[in-house]
Amino acid sequence: MDNKEIIIQATIDLISEKGEQMDGITVREICKKANVGLGLVNYHFGNKDKLIEMCVERIVNGIIDSFHIIREKTEKLTDFEKLEYLGNMTFTFLFEHYAVSKISILSDMRMPKENDNTHRTYLAYLPLMSACRPDWDEKTLERKTFYLITVMQQSFLRHKVIMQLYGLDLTVPEERKKFHEAVLHDILEV
Repeated sequence: MDNKEIIIQATIDLISEKGEQMDGITVREICKKANVGLGLVNYHFGNKDKLIEMCVERIVNGIIDSFHIIREKTEKLTDFEKLEYLGNMTFTFLFEHYAVSKISILSDMRMPKENDNTHRTYLAYLPLMSACRPDWDEKTLERKTFYLITVMQQSFLRHKVIMQLYGLDLTVPEERKKFHEAVLHDILEV
């Protein structure tokens, strides 16, 4: 493994260890864990924030890649129930990994890329949205799937505002499920 990958793995390990306190991760700490010189972080990544963003993207990519496993677990559910299940799992991940999720979403918003985590999430939802509404044309399906992902991201980022405005506490799993179900009904028009 080259130094760049060693630094990435050490940073991912620190993010996992620190959880919500990952703002406290220092370049010195990363380099000590990776057993490399301090200058290598800047040399390979430009700065710590870019390194953290890259690592967060890898972490979230791993979660998105596991979405296919969900399909196997939900074979006996209706298409709508599968979409609900995936959405609840996504919301649970977002709130249980708040700092990582926030960095991932904001990074995708700040610098959208063709295959960023937001787009990969969209692609994971697209077949389920299509199964729920086979009567929709391709453009409607794509637009409504985009709406769903956007609503989920914004409601996660703005959960405190939602609490103030609507009295819904999205940090509570049952309230989150009810909210997500309502959003699905609104977007799918069912």
